[in-house]
Amino acid sequence: MDPRHARYPFLAAARESVREADIGLAGIVAGDERHPAVERGVERVRRALIDGTVRPDPDAGRRWNPRAELLSYPVARVLVSLLDAPGAVEKYASAEADTAYERFTDDFENPDDGLKSTEDKAISLDALLAEFDLASRVSETDDGDGYRVAVGRYLALSSDLDGESWRLAARQLADGTVKVSAAELHELLREAVRQRVAAGLPTTVPDEIREGLVDEVAELQDTFTEVDVSRDIDVLAPDCFPPCVASLVERARDGESLSDPAEFALVAFLTSANADTDELLALCGVDTNTREKAVGYRADRVGDESGAQYAPPSCETMAAYGECPVADDADPTDDPRCDAVAHPLEYYEAALADAERAGE
Repeated sequence: MDPRHARYPFLAAARESVREADIGLAGIVAGDERHPAVERGVERVRRALIDGTVRPDPDAGRRWNPRAELLSYPVARVLVSLLDAPGAVEKYASAEADTAYERFTDDFENPDDGLKSTEDKAISLDALLAEFDLASRVSETDDGDGYRVAVGRYLALSSDLDGESWRLAARQLADGTVKVSAAELHELLREAVRQRVAAGLPTTVPDEIREGLVDEVAELQDTFTEVDVSRDIDVLAPDCFPPCVASLVERARDGESLSDPAEFALVAFLTSANADTDELLALCGVDTNTREKAVGYRADRVGDESGAQYAPPSCETMAAYGECPVADDADPTDDPRCDAVAHPLEYYEAALADAERAGE
């Protein structure tokens, strides 16, 4: 199978590759042993909903072949459709789009390092524009400092993106086209991926496939069991942050490039703590345009008007990823409040209540 299809399974050619191979999902999910594509599909969904990425777990120590990687995508779509978890489709589609964005922007910057294997996996800007029917609707500006996008396609892709800068009134509009920078065009492509992934989800799942994935769905449901957190937090008080979040904030402000799970946990917590995008960027000390756009996009996708859409990971998950200072064997942080909670938001609510009582 084409390695490019494994990296970008939402491509039309990738779907056709699966179709031509005549590989039915029923055959994949059946059998006494779990098919590698099913195992990777479970990981794909778990990573999407907890960490905001569908990249393979770097700590698992397993390399997936292109076949398993490609087939894990339709498996993941079925699993997401079967999950009884709030916002599962939105979280999953955003994670697929975020991961695709990381990959294609890297491909654009490093299209060929001299290795044929890299060349086979990379995708070009022209190819991605053609994939989303944008080839004739996007053109480079005469001065070479950006692109012009047909207004209809611009509106279709930017309508769900937050920020005043995406409004048509804030744009240069001429001859039915909207001017965007290269970075903004990449963000529009990320949104195109998100929309394609989300299209058709949740999907109707035949009984045969549903029954074949009962154990996998139960496994994921256990992972996403919600913690009893009131979620009506309306105070942003950094002094009350739990040790894990305080550590992540400090590391981000020091300029450290956080891992995907760590950045997702930080952004999800801060949006749950009522931080808007500007406050989040300020807390994290983001001072480069590239990182500001990346973190800002993640904040916009994670949060909405009613608060955090994606819950931050639990204490157990934070510890599993090595992001819990209290569970650090080498230099553990002593915090008695952590012994009584199972989730960073529970810690924060308790700390806020204690601070309020102390101020009375």
